[in-house]
Amino acid sequence: MPLALSPDEWEVVRLSLLVGGVAVAATLPVAFGLAYLLARGRFPGRLLLDGIIHLPLVLPPVVTGWLLLIAFAPRGMIGGPLERWFGVSVLFRWTGAAIAAGVMALPLIVRAIRLSIEAVDRRIEGAARTLGAGRLDTFLTVTLPLSLPGVLAGTVLGFARALGEFGATITFVSNVPGETRTLPIAIYSALQVPGGDAQVWRLAAISVVLSLAALVVSEALTRRRSGHVV
Repeated sequence: MPLALSPDEWEVVRLSLLVGGVAVAATLPVAFGLAYLLARGRFPGRLLLDGIIHLPLVLPPVVTGWLLLIAFAPRGMIGGPLERWFGVSVLFRWTGAAIAAGVMALPLIVRAIRLSIEAVDRRIEGAARTLGAGRLDTFLTVTLPLSLPGVLAGTVLGFARALGEFGATITFVSNVPGETRTLPIAIYSALQVPGGDAQVWRLAAISVVLSLAALVVSEALTRRRSGHVV
């Protein structure tokens, strides 16, 4: 079995890393805001919001992709304004693949960050407030630094999830070579071609290595947060 990747396979790897990176970078600020709201907020509908955020974990990915397709279609509630006002469409584009990956990764990122924020001792925050620090100063100098390992762990875990996204992506933006064909979709495509076993092995090996590395890094950061030795 040849181990060297072809130019097309390198393009698949490059596109997967691009989609995963953009998905996590775009999702992280939203995920942090939601996680902080769930960890520190007390308001009606909190449980419902928590359920909505985690819905992609239990919904069939095809359903998530279908809902994205409806929302971002030319006449959809998001796709319509994007196309009318900015002339932008994410259908059949790598940006659409990044949106699908980000939506699927969001629950994992939110959960990791939320647990990290909840683990911060409120007494330390209270001590900072009694010493004259404002709410923002307390957040920037106490809450954020103490929760940072969890934020990083969630980010890495979300990136791994984005790399492995298949169902929502292929439903939302289809399988376009060089545009939306990420690693999982490329593996699926190779499985449909007679004699594609060698390509499947190569791409699957890359997927395993990338995913395992992300999981190891995430676990190391989580142990660091909890004070355990890796």
